[in-house]
Amino acid sequence: MAEIGIMGGTFDPVHNGHLMLGRQAYREYGLDEVWFMPSGIPPHKKDHVVTAVKDRLAMVRLAIEGYPYFICSDFEIRRKGNTYTAETLKLLRREYPQHKFYFIIGADSLYQLESWYHPREVMEQAILLVAGREYEQAHCPIEEQIARFQDRYGADIRLLHCEEVDISSGELREMAAKGKKLHQYVPKCVESYIEEHRLYQKRKG
Repeated sequence: MAEIGIMGGTFDPVHNGHLMLGRQAYREYGLDEVWFMPSGIPPHKKDHVVTAVKDRLAMVRLAIEGYPYFICSDFEIRRKGNTYTAETLKLLRREYPQHKFYFIIGADSLYQLESWYHPREVMEQAILLVAGREYEQAHCPIEEQIARFQDRYGADIRLLHCEEVDISSGELREMAAKGKKLHQYVPKCVESYIEEHRLYQKRKG
């Protein structure tokens, strides 16, 4: 049985924090592979126009070159309509019954999890690996939140011990729109792709 980490998100753009999280999950939990899985139509991203699928896939593929254990998966992209995590994990388990799945998330997502579509199903379908970083809007320590979900849902939630990357994809889009350099936060190949294809130039946010 292969143990597979799933990194979901729009990756708009993918940045060093995503790569660090994937590397830490791979190392700390002895995973066989980590699949970076750009979302198709994310139902919760209403605040900005999501960049074209081909560009987001291209940036992920560039970013993970050199990591033999990282895979760029178009599993969500190929689906029609909104791509909910609960549905994705259910379909993954159906298509790959020989794999064991770990869903990798940041601390912010852990605190927002109960607002997701069918959160119980998310927790039933995969082991959750959570970046144990401080989250400013947290109403309780992360260990308490994990214990609550374990008690309420029988969830298997484990901490990832990694440094915090103080940048978000939204901030990077704003920086690119203002013509600022991104090489401190994204792989050089991703920065070059953004510049060559003039991504994020016509909008902000």
